[in-house]
Amino acid sequence: MTIPDPASPSSSLAALEARLAQDLAYLGWPARNWMPARQAAGGETMIDVAIIGGGQAGLAASVALAQLGIRAVIFDRSPAGSEGPWATTARMETLRSPKELTGPALGLPALTFRAWFEAQFGLEAWTALDKIPRLQWMDYLVWYRRVMNVDVRNGMAVTAVQSLPDAAGVRLELRSGDGERSSVLARRLVLATGRDGLGGPAVPAFVNALPRSKWAHSSDEMDYGRLKGLRVGVIGAGSSAMDSAATALEAGAHSVELLIRRPDLPRVNKGKGAGVPGLTQGHYDLPDELKWRIRHYINVLNVPPPHGSTLRVSRHPNAFFNFGCPVLSVEPKGEGMVVSTPRGDFEFDFLIVSTGFKVDWPNRPEFAAIAPHVRTWKDRFTPAPGDEDQELADSPDLGPAFEFKERSPGECPGLARIHCFCYPAALSHGTVSGDIPAISDGAKRLASGIASLFYREDFDQHWAYLQEFAEPELFGDEWTPALPPQERNR
Repeated sequence: MTIPDPASPSSSLAALEARLAQDLAYLGWPARNWMPARQAAGGETMIDVAIIGGGQAGLAASVALAQLGIRAVIFDRSPAGSEGPWATTARMETLRSPKELTGPALGLPALTFRAWFEAQFGLEAWTALDKIPRLQWMDYLVWYRRVMNVDVRNGMAVTAVQSLPDAAGVRLELRSGDGERSSVLARRLVLATGRDGLGGPAVPAFVNALPRSKWAHSSDEMDYGRLKGLRVGVIGAGSSAMDSAATALEAGAHSVELLIRRPDLPRVNKGKGAGVPGLTQGHYDLPDELKWRIRHYINVLNVPPPHGSTLRVSRHPNAFFNFGCPVLSVEPKGEGMVVSTPRGDFEFDFLIVSTGFKVDWPNRPEFAAIAPHVRTWKDRFTPAPGDEDQELADSPDLGPAFEFKERSPGECPGLARIHCFCYPAALSHGTVSGDIPAISDGAKRLASGIASLFYREDFDQHWAYLQEFAEPELFGDEWTPALPPQERNR
Protein backbone atom coordinates (compact mmCIF):
# COMPACT_ATOMS: atom_id res chain seq x y z
CA MET A 1 0.00 0.00 0.00
CA THR A 2 1.61 3.25 -1.17
CA ILE A 3 1.03 6.32 0.97
CA PRO A 4 1.19 9.62 -0.94
CA ASP A 5 3.86 12.14 -0.05
CA PRO A 6 2.45 15.11 1.85
CA ALA A 7 2.59 18.53 0.24
CA SER A 8 3.59 21.26 2.73
CA PRO A 9 2.45 19.07 5.62
CA SER A 10 3.57 21.37 8.41
CA SER A 11 1.65 24.41 7.23
CA SER A 12 -1.50 22.54 6.15
CA LEU A 13 -1.63 20.45 9.29
CA ALA A 14 -1.00 23.52 11.41
CA ALA A 15 -3.97 25.21 9.73
CA LEU A 16 -6.16 22.20 10.51
CA GLU A 17 -5.02 22.23 14.12
CA ALA A 18 -5.82 25.94 14.38
CA ARG A 19 -9.28 25.24 12.99
CA LEU A 20 -9.79 22.43 15.48
CA ALA A 21 -8.63 24.61 18.37
CA GLN A 22 -11.14 27.28 17.35
CA ASP A 23 -13.94 24.70 17.14
CA LEU A 24 -13.06 23.43 20.61
CA ALA A 25 -13.06 26.98 21.95
CA TYR A 26 -16.49 27.63 20.43
CA LEU A 27 -17.81 24.47 22.04
CA GLY A 28 -16.15 25.06 25.42
CA TRP A 29 -14.29 21.77 25.16
CA PRO A 30 -12.90 20.62 27.52
CA ALA A 31 -15.64 21.82 29.82
CA ARG A 32 -15.07 23.51 33.17
CA ASN A 33 -14.16 20.99 35.83
CA TRP A 34 -17.15 20.62 38.17
CA MET A 35 -16.06 17.49 40.02
CA PRO A 36 -15.49 17.80 43.79
CA ALA A 37 -11.99 16.79 44.85
CA ARG A 38 -11.98 13.42 46.57
CA GLN A 39 -9.62 11.65 48.92
CA ALA A 40 -9.66 8.09 50.17
CA ALA A 41 -10.11 7.30 53.84
CA GLY A 42 -6.35 7.48 54.39
CA GLY A 43 -6.06 10.88 52.72
CA GLU A 44 -4.76 9.58 49.38
CA THR A 45 -5.83 11.67 46.39
CA MET A 46 -8.24 10.05 43.95
CA ILE A 47 -8.40 10.77 40.24
CA ASP A 48 -11.86 11.04 38.72
CA VAL A 49 -11.57 8.29 36.09
CA ALA A 50 -8.75 5.89 35.29
CA ILE A 51 -8.77 4.20 31.89
CA ILE A 52 -6.85 1.04 31.08
CA GLY A 53 -5.89 1.12 27.41
CA GLY A 54 -4.74 3.98 25.20
CA GLY A 55 -6.06 2.71 21.87
CA GLN A 56 -8.91 4.32 19.97
CA ALA A 57 -11.53 3.32 22.56
CA GLY A 58 -9.53 4.72 25.47
CA LEU A 59 -8.77 7.94 23.59
CA ALA A 60 -12.40 8.44 22.58
CA ALA A 61 -13.60 7.76 26.14
CA SER A 62 -11.14 10.26 27.61
CA VAL A 63 -12.06 13.00 25.13
CA ALA A 64 -15.80 12.40 25.63
CA LEU A 65 -15.34 12.69 29.39
CA ALA A 66 -13.36 15.91 28.92
CA GLN A 67 -16.27 17.36 26.97
CA LEU A 68 -18.34 16.92 30.12
CA GLY A 69 -15.70 18.35 32.46
CA ILE A 70 -14.46 15.02 33.87
CA ARG A 71 -10.74 14.37 34.07
CA ALA A 72 -9.40 10.99 32.99
CA VAL A 73 -5.94 9.43 33.07
CA ILE A 74 -5.06 6.57 30.70
CA PHE A 75 -2.61 3.83 31.59
CA ASP A 76 -1.18 1.72 28.76
CA ARG A 77 1.52 -0.93 28.94
CA SER A 78 2.83 -0.18 25.44
CA PRO A 79 5.30 2.51 24.41
CA ALA A 80 3.84 5.69 22.93
CA GLY A 81 2.75 5.08 19.36
CA SER A 82 2.20 1.35 19.85
CA GLU A 83 -1.12 1.40 21.69
CA GLY A 84 -3.71 -1.01 20.35
CA PRO A 85 -3.00 -3.62 17.67
CA TRP A 86 -2.28 -1.39 14.67
CA ALA A 87 1.52 -1.24 14.87
CA THR A 88 2.05 -4.58 16.61
CA THR A 89 -0.19 -7.60 16.03
CA ALA A 90 -2.48 -6.37 13.22
CA ARG A 91 -1.30 -7.58 9.80
CA MET A 92 -3.89 -6.27 7.37
CA GLU A 93 -2.68 -3.85 4.70
CA THR A 94 -5.63 -1.52 5.21
CA LEU A 95 -8.48 -1.09 7.64
CA ARG A 96 -11.61 -3.07 6.85
CA SER A 97 -13.95 -0.14 7.53
CA PRO A 98 -14.96 2.31 4.79
CA LYS A 99 -12.72 5.37 4.78
CA GLU A 100 -15.70 7.71 5.21
CA LEU A 101 -16.48 6.54 8.75
CA THR A 102 -15.71 9.26 11.30
CA GLY A 103 -14.47 6.90 14.00
CA PRO A 104 -13.50 8.56 17.30
CA ALA A 105 -13.99 12.16 16.05
CA LEU A 106 -16.98 12.68 18.41
CA GLY A 107 -18.80 14.95 15.97
CA LEU A 108 -15.83 17.27 15.32
CA PRO A 109 -15.21 17.55 11.55
CA ALA A 110 -11.67 18.83 12.06
CA LEU A 111 -10.84 15.77 14.18
CA THR A 112 -11.76 13.20 11.53
CA PHE A 113 -9.24 11.05 9.70
CA ARG A 114 -10.37 12.63 6.46
CA ALA A 115 -9.55 16.14 7.67
CA TRP A 116 -6.14 14.97 8.91
CA PHE A 117 -5.45 13.14 5.62
CA GLU A 118 -6.56 15.96 3.31
CA ALA A 119 -4.55 18.53 5.26
CA GLN A 120 -1.42 16.61 4.35
CA PHE A 121 -2.16 14.94 1.01
CA GLY A 122 -5.03 16.91 -0.53
CA LEU A 123 -8.51 16.18 -1.82
CA GLU A 124 -7.30 14.39 -4.95
CA ALA A 125 -5.38 11.88 -2.85
CA TRP A 126 -8.43 11.36 -0.63
CA THR A 127 -10.62 10.69 -3.66
CA ALA A 128 -8.11 8.13 -4.94
CA LEU A 129 -7.81 6.40 -1.57
CA ASP A 130 -9.67 3.08 -1.33
CA LYS A 131 -9.15 1.99 2.27
CA ILE A 132 -7.09 3.55 5.07
CA PRO A 133 -3.60 2.03 5.40
CA ARG A 134 -3.25 0.35 8.79
CA LEU A 135 -0.12 2.17 9.93
CA GLN A 136 -1.50 5.47 8.73
CA TRP A 137 -4.46 4.95 11.06
CA MET A 138 -1.94 4.60 13.90
CA ASP A 139 -0.32 7.87 12.81
CA TYR A 140 -3.74 9.52 12.95
CA LEU A 141 -4.38 8.22 16.48
CA VAL A 142 -1.01 9.58 17.61
CA TRP A 143 -2.02 12.97 16.21
CA TYR A 144 -5.48 12.67 17.81
CA ARG A 145 -3.91 12.10 21.21
CA ARG A 146 -1.67 15.13 20.82
CA VAL A 147 -4.20 17.67 19.58
CA MET A 148 -6.81 16.62 22.16
CA ASN A 149 -4.22 16.72 24.94
CA VAL A 150 -5.11 13.26 26.23
CA ASP A 151 -3.28 12.26 29.42
CA VAL A 152 -1.71 8.87 28.61
CA ARG A 153 0.85 7.23 30.90
CA ASN A 154 2.74 4.78 28.70
CA GLY A 155 4.80 1.82 29.82
CA MET A 156 2.44 1.22 32.74
CA ALA A 157 1.06 -2.30 33.07
CA VAL A 158 -1.87 -2.82 35.42
CA THR A 159 -1.10 -5.80 37.65
CA ALA A 160 -4.14 -5.70 39.95
CA VAL A 161 -7.56 -4.08 40.15
CA GLN A 162 -9.38 -3.94 43.49
CA SER A 163 -12.47 -2.11 44.64
CA LEU A 164 -11.98 -0.25 47.91
CA PRO A 165 -13.56 -1.79 51.02
CA ASP A 166 -15.90 1.18 51.45
CA ALA A 167 -16.96 0.93 47.76
CA ALA A 168 -15.81 4.52 47.23
CA GLY A 169 -13.34 3.81 44.44
CA VAL A 170 -10.93 1.45 42.72
CA ARG A 171 -7.23 0.85 43.33
CA LEU A 172 -4.91 0.05 40.44
CA GLU A 173 -1.57 -1.61 41.08
CA LEU A 174 0.90 -0.64 38.35
CA ARG A 175 4.30 -1.80 37.13
CA SER A 176 6.45 0.38 34.88
CA GLY A 177 8.68 -0.90 32.12
CA ASP A 178 11.70 -0.87 34.43
CA GLY A 179 9.87 -2.85 37.09
CA GLU A 180 9.00 0.00 39.42
CA ARG A 181 5.72 -0.57 41.24
CA SER A 182 3.13 2.03 42.19
CA SER A 183 -0.59 2.39 42.74
CA VAL A 184 -3.31 4.93 42.04
CA LEU A 185 -6.84 5.43 43.30
CA ALA A 186 -9.69 6.34 41.00
CA ARG A 187 -13.34 6.97 41.67
CA ARG A 188 -14.21 5.01 38.54
CA LEU A 189 -12.31 2.72 36.17
CA VAL A 190 -12.89 2.16 32.45
CA LEU A 191 -11.57 -1.00 30.79
CA ALA A 192 -10.78 0.03 27.21
CA THR A 193 -8.84 -3.14 26.65
CA GLY A 194 -9.79 -4.11 23.13
CA ARG A 195 -10.91 -7.28 21.40
CA ASP A 196 -9.49 -9.57 24.06
CA GLY A 197 -10.50 -7.17 26.83
CA LEU A 198 -11.56 -9.74 29.42
CA GLY A 199 -9.50 -12.72 28.35
CA GLY A 200 -7.28 -13.63 25.47
CA PRO A 201 -6.93 -15.82 22.40
CA ALA A 202 -9.27 -18.78 22.01
CA VAL A 203 -6.64 -21.49 21.63
CA PRO A 204 -7.84 -24.96 20.50
CA ALA A 205 -6.76 -27.90 22.63
CA PHE A 206 -5.06 -29.70 19.73
CA VAL A 207 -2.05 -27.34 19.88
CA ASN A 208 -1.16 -28.87 23.26
CA ALA A 209 0.48 -31.68 21.33
CA LEU A 210 3.04 -29.25 19.91
CA PRO A 211 6.01 -27.38 21.34
CA ARG A 212 5.19 -23.70 21.77
CA SER A 213 7.90 -22.88 19.22
CA LYS A 214 5.90 -24.69 16.52
CA TRP A 215 2.67 -22.71 16.64
CA ALA A 216 1.32 -19.21 17.14
CA HIS A 217 -2.04 -17.55 17.53
CA SER A 218 -2.77 -14.96 14.88
CA SER A 219 -2.79 -12.28 17.60
CA ASP A 220 0.74 -13.10 18.79
CA GLU A 221 3.57 -10.67 18.18
CA MET A 222 5.90 -12.60 15.90
CA ASP A 223 8.53 -12.07 13.24
CA TYR A 224 6.98 -13.73 10.20
CA GLY A 225 10.39 -13.72 8.56
CA ARG A 226 11.12 -16.90 10.51
CA LEU A 227 8.56 -18.68 8.29
CA LYS A 228 10.66 -18.29 5.14
CA GLY A 229 10.92 -21.64 3.36
CA LEU A 230 8.54 -23.39 5.78
CA ARG A 231 5.33 -25.29 5.15
CA VAL A 232 2.74 -23.30 7.08
CA GLY A 233 -0.77 -24.32 8.10
CA VAL A 234 -3.39 -21.70 9.00
CA ILE A 235 -6.46 -22.78 10.92
CA GLY A 236 -9.48 -20.62 10.09
CA ALA A 237 -10.72 -18.39 7.31
CA GLY A 238 -11.64 -15.11 8.96
CA SER A 239 -9.98 -11.75 8.50
CA SER A 240 -7.04 -12.49 10.77
CA ALA A 241 -6.50 -15.87 9.12
CA MET A 242 -6.20 -14.19 5.72
CA ASP A 243 -3.89 -11.52 7.12
CA SER A 244 -1.65 -14.13 8.74
CA ALA A 245 -1.59 -16.32 5.64
CA ALA A 246 -0.74 -13.38 3.38
CA THR A 247 2.00 -12.16 5.73
CA ALA A 248 3.54 -15.65 5.80
CA LEU A 249 3.44 -15.89 2.00
CA GLU A 250 4.98 -12.44 1.60
CA ALA A 251 7.70 -13.45 4.06
CA GLY A 252 8.68 -16.33 1.74
CA ALA A 253 6.85 -19.33 3.19
CA HIS A 254 7.26 -22.43 1.03
CA SER A 255 3.48 -22.94 1.10
CA VAL A 256 0.43 -21.96 3.10
CA GLU A 257 -2.51 -24.31 3.52
CA LEU A 258 -5.67 -22.79 4.96
CA LEU A 259 -7.68 -25.45 6.80
CA ILE A 260 -11.28 -24.22 6.75
CA ARG A 261 -13.96 -26.02 8.75
CA ARG A 262 -16.85 -24.73 6.65
CA PRO A 263 -17.68 -26.10 3.19
CA ASP A 264 -17.47 -22.56 1.77
CA LEU A 265 -16.67 -18.98 2.78
CA PRO A 266 -19.60 -16.78 3.82
CA ARG A 267 -20.35 -14.16 1.21
CA VAL A 268 -22.24 -11.48 3.18
CA ASN A 269 -21.12 -9.49 6.22
CA LYS A 270 -24.34 -9.45 8.20
CA GLY A 271 -22.75 -7.06 10.69
CA LYS A 272 -22.92 -4.33 8.09
CA GLY A 273 -26.64 -4.91 7.75
CA ALA A 274 -27.04 -4.25 11.47
CA GLY A 275 -25.14 -0.97 11.37
CA VAL A 276 -28.00 1.52 11.43
CA PRO A 277 -28.40 4.40 13.92
CA GLY A 278 -31.57 2.88 15.34
CA LEU A 279 -29.72 -0.25 16.44
CA THR A 280 -26.64 1.68 17.54
CA GLN A 281 -28.73 3.84 19.86
CA GLY A 282 -31.40 1.29 20.71
CA HIS A 283 -29.63 -2.04 21.21
CA TYR A 284 -29.27 -1.59 24.96
CA ASP A 285 -33.01 -1.05 25.36
CA LEU A 286 -34.01 -4.18 23.41
CA PRO A 287 -35.48 -7.15 25.29
CA ASP A 288 -32.87 -9.74 26.17
CA GLU A 289 -34.13 -12.28 23.64
CA LEU A 290 -33.81 -9.78 20.78
CA LYS A 291 -30.28 -8.80 21.80
CA TRP A 292 -29.33 -12.48 21.85
CA ARG A 293 -31.09 -13.14 18.53
CA ILE A 294 -29.12 -10.46 16.67
CA ARG A 295 -25.70 -11.25 18.10
CA HIS A 296 -26.18 -15.04 17.78
CA TYR A 297 -27.38 -14.70 14.17
CA ILE A 298 -24.25 -12.77 13.22
CA ASN A 299 -22.04 -15.26 15.07
CA VAL A 300 -23.61 -18.28 13.39
CA LEU A 301 -23.45 -16.90 9.85
CA ASN A 302 -19.94 -15.64 10.51
CA VAL A 303 -18.27 -12.57 9.02
CA PRO A 304 -16.51 -13.16 5.69
CA PRO A 305 -12.92 -12.00 5.29
CA PRO A 306 -12.61 -8.77 3.30
CA HIS A 307 -12.43 -8.99 -0.48
CA GLY A 308 -8.97 -7.43 -0.63
CA SER A 309 -7.57 -9.57 2.19
CA THR A 310 -8.71 -12.74 0.44
CA LEU A 311 -7.19 -11.67 -2.89
CA ARG A 312 -3.97 -10.86 -1.06
CA VAL A 313 -3.72 -14.60 -0.28
CA SER A 314 -5.13 -16.15 -3.43
CA ARG A 315 -2.79 -14.29 -5.76
CA HIS A 316 0.02 -16.54 -4.48
CA PRO A 317 0.26 -19.84 -6.39
CA ASN A 318 1.52 -21.58 -3.23
CA ALA A 319 -1.63 -20.71 -1.22
CA PHE A 320 -4.25 -23.43 -0.89
CA PHE A 321 -7.84 -23.09 0.35
CA ASN A 322 -8.98 -26.40 1.87
CA PHE A 323 -12.70 -26.49 2.71
CA GLY A 324 -14.46 -29.02 4.92
CA CYS A 325 -11.26 -29.52 6.89
CA PRO A 326 -11.91 -29.33 10.63
CA VAL A 327 -8.86 -30.47 12.57
CA LEU A 328 -9.28 -33.99 13.94
CA SER A 329 -5.83 -34.33 15.52
CA VAL A 330 -2.32 -32.93 15.54
CA GLU A 331 0.75 -35.07 16.07
CA PRO A 332 4.44 -34.08 16.08
CA LYS A 333 6.52 -35.62 13.34
CA GLY A 334 10.24 -34.99 13.28
CA GLU A 335 10.80 -31.23 13.20
CA GLY A 336 7.22 -30.67 12.03
CA MET A 337 3.74 -32.08 12.53
CA VAL A 338 0.91 -33.99 10.92
CA VAL A 339 -2.55 -32.41 11.01
CA SER A 340 -5.38 -34.87 10.32
CA THR A 341 -8.66 -33.72 8.75
CA PRO A 342 -11.62 -35.50 7.07
CA ARG A 343 -9.99 -34.70 3.72
CA GLY A 344 -6.63 -36.20 4.56
CA ASP A 345 -3.43 -35.48 6.43
CA PHE A 346 -1.30 -32.34 6.05
CA GLU A 347 2.36 -32.03 7.00
CA PHE A 348 3.50 -28.64 8.29
CA ASP A 349 6.58 -27.08 9.80
CA PHE A 350 4.60 -24.38 11.59
CA LEU A 351 0.95 -23.84 12.53
CA ILE A 352 -0.98 -20.57 12.94
CA VAL A 353 -4.32 -20.79 14.71
CA SER A 354 -6.67 -17.96 13.83
CA THR A 355 -9.45 -18.90 16.20
CA GLY A 356 -10.51 -15.57 17.67
CA PHE A 357 -10.78 -14.50 21.29
CA LYS A 358 -12.81 -15.43 24.32
CA VAL A 359 -13.70 -14.14 27.77
CA ASP A 360 -11.13 -15.93 29.89
CA TRP A 361 -10.73 -14.40 33.34
CA PRO A 362 -7.90 -16.75 34.47
CA ASN A 363 -5.87 -15.39 31.56
CA ARG A 364 -6.10 -11.91 33.11
CA PRO A 365 -4.64 -12.22 36.63
CA GLU A 366 -4.95 -8.47 37.12
CA PHE A 367 -8.72 -8.97 37.41
CA ALA A 368 -8.54 -11.86 39.88
CA ALA A 369 -10.15 -9.87 42.70
CA ILE A 370 -13.25 -8.98 40.69
CA ALA A 371 -13.64 -11.87 38.22
CA PRO A 372 -15.61 -14.25 40.50
CA HIS A 373 -18.18 -11.55 41.20
CA VAL A 374 -18.98 -10.30 37.67
CA ARG A 375 -22.46 -11.27 36.54
CA THR A 376 -22.56 -12.76 33.07
CA TRP A 377 -25.42 -13.42 30.71
CA LYS A 378 -25.42 -17.13 31.51
CA ASP A 379 -26.14 -16.23 35.14
CA ARG A 380 -29.57 -14.90 34.27
CA PHE A 381 -30.56 -15.71 30.68
CA THR A 382 -31.31 -19.03 29.03
CA PRO A 383 -31.54 -18.95 25.22
CA ALA A 384 -34.02 -20.99 23.23
CA PRO A 385 -32.91 -24.57 22.49
CA GLY A 386 -30.53 -24.56 19.55
CA ASP A 387 -29.48 -20.95 20.12
CA GLU A 388 -26.76 -21.69 22.66
CA ASP A 389 -23.64 -19.54 22.16
CA GLN A 390 -20.64 -19.76 24.49
CA GLU A 391 -19.27 -16.35 23.52
CA LEU A 392 -22.55 -14.69 24.38
CA ALA A 393 -23.10 -16.74 27.53
CA ASP A 394 -19.73 -15.61 28.89
CA SER A 395 -20.38 -11.93 28.08
CA PRO A 396 -20.74 -9.61 31.09
CA ASP A 397 -24.23 -8.38 31.90
CA LEU A 398 -23.69 -4.63 31.93
CA GLY A 399 -25.63 -1.63 33.18
CA PRO A 400 -26.51 1.48 31.13
CA ALA A 401 -23.08 3.07 31.65
CA PHE A 402 -21.24 -0.17 30.76
CA GLU A 403 -20.80 -0.89 34.47
CA PHE A 404 -20.33 -4.42 35.79
CA LYS A 405 -23.03 -5.94 37.99
CA GLU A 406 -22.50 -8.28 40.93
CA ARG A 407 -23.36 -11.93 40.53
CA SER A 408 -24.43 -11.96 44.19
CA PRO A 409 -25.40 -8.49 45.50
CA GLY A 410 -23.16 -7.28 48.29
CA GLU A 411 -20.26 -9.66 47.67
CA CYS A 412 -18.10 -7.16 45.81
CA PRO A 413 -19.02 -3.61 46.84
CA GLY A 414 -17.75 -1.10 44.31
CA LEU A 415 -17.81 -3.48 41.34
CA ALA A 416 -20.23 -1.13 39.58
CA ARG A 417 -17.46 1.49 39.55
CA ILE A 418 -15.73 -0.54 36.84
CA HIS A 419 -16.98 0.05 33.29
CA CYS A 420 -16.43 -2.49 30.50
CA PHE A 421 -15.77 -0.39 27.39
CA CYS A 422 -14.32 -3.17 25.24
CA TYR A 423 -15.57 -5.85 22.85
CA PRO A 424 -17.26 -8.14 25.42
CA ALA A 425 -19.81 -5.33 25.96
CA ALA A 426 -21.32 -6.08 22.53
CA LEU A 427 -24.18 -8.26 23.74
CA SER A 428 -25.35 -5.69 26.30
CA HIS A 429 -24.71 -2.52 24.29
CA GLY A 430 -24.09 -3.46 20.66
CA THR A 431 -20.79 -2.90 18.86
CA VAL A 432 -20.13 0.60 20.20
CA SER A 433 -17.10 -0.04 22.39
CA GLY A 434 -14.26 -0.94 20.07
CA ASP A 435 -15.06 -1.02 16.38
CA ILE A 436 -14.58 2.14 14.33
CA PRO A 437 -18.14 2.67 13.03
CA ALA A 438 -19.85 3.54 16.34
CA ILE A 439 -16.98 4.22 18.74
CA SER A 440 -18.02 7.87 19.17
CA ASP A 441 -21.59 6.86 20.04
CA GLY A 442 -20.29 4.45 22.65
CA ALA A 443 -17.86 6.97 24.13
CA LYS A 444 -20.59 9.58 24.47
CA ARG A 445 -22.91 7.04 26.12
CA LEU A 446 -20.16 6.02 28.53
CA ALA A 447 -19.28 9.62 29.40
CA SER A 448 -22.85 10.77 29.93
CA GLY A 449 -23.55 7.71 32.08
CA ILE A 450 -20.50 8.32 34.25
CA ALA A 451 -21.40 12.03 34.58
CA SER A 452 -24.88 11.07 35.78
CA LEU A 453 -23.50 8.60 38.32
CA PHE A 454 -21.02 11.15 39.65
CA TYR A 455 -23.71 13.81 40.03
CA ARG A 456 -26.03 11.45 41.89
CA GLU A 457 -23.21 10.34 44.17
CA ASP A 458 -22.10 13.91 44.91
CA PHE A 459 -25.60 15.38 45.09
CA ASP A 460 -25.24 16.68 48.65
CA GLN A 461 -22.14 18.66 47.68
CA HIS A 462 -23.78 20.04 44.56
CA TRP A 463 -26.88 20.93 46.59
CA ALA A 464 -24.73 22.74 49.14
CA TYR A 465 -22.91 24.58 46.37
CA LEU A 466 -26.23 25.62 44.85
CA GLN A 467 -27.42 27.01 48.16
CA GLU A 468 -24.15 28.85 48.77
CA PHE A 469 -23.90 30.22 45.25
CA ALA A 470 -23.98 34.00 45.60
CA GLU A 471 -22.62 35.47 42.38
CA PRO A 472 -24.92 38.46 41.76
CA GLU A 473 -26.58 38.90 38.40
CA LEU A 474 -28.02 42.28 39.43
CA PHE A 475 -26.53 44.86 41.80
CA GLY A 476 -29.60 46.98 42.58
CA ASP A 477 -28.50 50.07 40.69
CA GLU A 478 -29.85 48.98 37.34
CA TRP A 479 -33.22 50.72 37.89
CA THR A 480 -34.98 53.44 39.90
CA PRO A 481 -38.04 52.37 41.91
CA ALA A 482 -41.17 54.01 40.59
CA LEU A 483 -43.32 56.30 42.77
CA PRO A 484 -46.94 55.28 43.35
CA PRO A 485 -49.20 56.57 40.53
CA GLN A 486 -50.91 59.15 42.78
CA GLU A 487 -47.57 60.74 43.66
CA ARG A 488 -46.03 60.96 40.20
CA ASN A 489 -47.65 64.29 39.13
CA ARG A 490 -47.31 66.24 42.36
